[in-house]
Amino acid sequence: MDQQRYIVHFDMDAFFASIEQRDFPAYAGKPIIVGGKPGERGVVATCSYEARPFGVASAMPSTTAARLCPQAIFVKPRFEVYRQVSAQIQRIFRNYTDLVEMLSLDEAYLDVSDSVASIEAARQLAYQVKNQILKETQLTVSAGISYNKFLAKIASDMDKPNGCYLISRKDSLDFVAQLPIGRFHGIGKVTQKRMQEIGITTGLDLRQCTRELLIKKFGRVGDYYYHAARGIDHRPVVPKRPRKSVGTETTFRHDLNHNDAIYEALKQRALEVARILTSRNLSGRTVTLKVKYADFQQVTRSHTLDHPLTGLQEMWAIILGLLQKTQAGKRPIRLLGIAVSNLCSSATLRQEQLKF
Repeated sequence: MDQQRYIVHFDMDAFFASIEQRDFPAYAGKPIIVGGKPGERGVVATCSYEARPFGVASAMPSTTAARLCPQAIFVKPRFEVYRQVSAQIQRIFRNYTDLVEMLSLDEAYLDVSDSVASIEAARQLAYQVKNQILKETQLTVSAGISYNKFLAKIASDMDKPNGCYLISRKDSLDFVAQLPIGRFHGIGKVTQKRMQEIGITTGLDLRQCTRELLIKKFGRVGDYYYHAARGIDHRPVVPKRPRKSVGTETTFRHDLNHNDAIYEALKQRALEVARILTSRNLSGRTVTLKVKYADFQQVTRSHTLDHPLTGLQEMWAIILGLLQKTQAGKRPIRLLGIAVSNLCSSATLRQEQLKF
C-alpha cells in the first residue's frame, strides 16, 4: 500500500547547458546548445531555456537546431564535469534520505516517507533540497511531490524551470483526468497516436477503458496504463538499479556506404562493448544491433542466446548475422550501435583483441 509514501522527483533544469552558463559567464542569457556542431553530424544533448522557444529540443540533429536558432552557440559536452556536479548533487540528496534512485546524471527519485510526516512536510523538504543545491552548485532544479513515482515525475515538469509542484492524493484523480495523454510518463509519440486513434486523448478517456482492453491493445504495459489513469503506482524507489545493458553507438560525420567501412565501424563498437563487459566482469545473452539510415529511419535487430556470450568472436558472429537483416550496404548509414543485455556475472568474456 502507498498511503504513507511521500515521493519527490528532482529534475535539474537544462543541466548540461546550465553548467556551461555557470562556468562561462559570457554564455549567460544566450541560447546555448550542448552537442555536436552542425557540420559534424552531431545531435543536441540539451539546450538552454533561451533556445527552446525556437523549437530546439534534445536528440534533434544539430543541423536542424542551427536552422531553427541561427544565433545559438554550440558547445562541446564536458561529460566529466557533468558527472562531478551530478555526484555533488547526489551527496546532497543522501543528506535527506538513503532511498535515492538516480535515473540519470540530472534526475532522481527520493522516498522521504521516513523523514517527514505529511505531504506538505515533503514539499518543505523539497524546498530545502532545492535551496541547498542552488547554494552549493549555483544551479536550479525542479521538484515534483506526490504519493507515488508516476505522479511525482509528472509534477516535476509542471512548473519548470525552478518549480516545486505538489499533487496530493485528494487532487490526484481530477489532475489525471484532465492530463493530456502525451504527458503520461511511459506514453511516447507512437503509443499516443495509437491511443488517439481509438479515442483516448486524456487521462479521463484512459480511465474509462477496461484493464482487459488496454492489455489487449498495448500488451502487458496496458496494466500500468490502467492503474496510472487511477493515480495508482506501487513501484518502490530503488536506491541501486542494476545495469540492464552495456552498449555504445556512434553518429558518423559522413554516411557509411560500403561494407568495409561498415564492418570496421562495427568492429570498433564491438571491441568497446567487450572491453566494458570484461572490466565489469559481465556477460550477457542478448545482442542488439542499432542502425540509423541517412534519412533518420532507425531499426534494431536482436538475437538472444540460451547461454551467456563466451567471447568476442561469438558476439561478432551474431552481429554479422543481425547486419544481414538490415539494408546496410544498400542504404547510406548515419549511426551504428551495439548493445548486450540480459546481463550476468561472468569471467569468461574475453576481448580477444589479437585474434579479432
